[in-house]
Amino acid sequence: QVQLVESGGGLVQAGGSLRLSCAASGRIFSTHVMGWYRQVPGKERELVATITSGSATNYADSVKGRFTISRDNAKNTVYLQMNNLKPDDTAVYFCNADVTTVARSRTNFWGQGTQVTVSS
Repeated sequence: QVQLVESGGGLVQAGGSLRLSCAASGRIFSTHVMGWYRQVPGKERELVATITSGSATNYADSVKGRFTISRDNAKNTVYLQMNNLKPDDTAVYFCNADVTTVARSRTNFWGQGTQVTVSS
């Protein structure tokens, strides 16, 4: 009923930049907190950044000052601008959205993930 589609991942050298996008579509009445998480094999998924519908943001300490999260509420889209990337940023990045559907059900959804690889 709701789909999150991520794009923008890829391979980049250390110090480079990437911009991730995540578009939510389907039977959406409204979106609330949207965010990005990441996961490497053998480790738990961890928060990268979140943003509320009012654009209040929260970042993991490891990305503060390098990553910027933003959103376009009209498009139900969230972005993650990643600058000064480090090899430790290598992971699969997942989009997450807290959504109220047209049926007035509030549910949390995940995207399929996009690979970010930073070479040294």
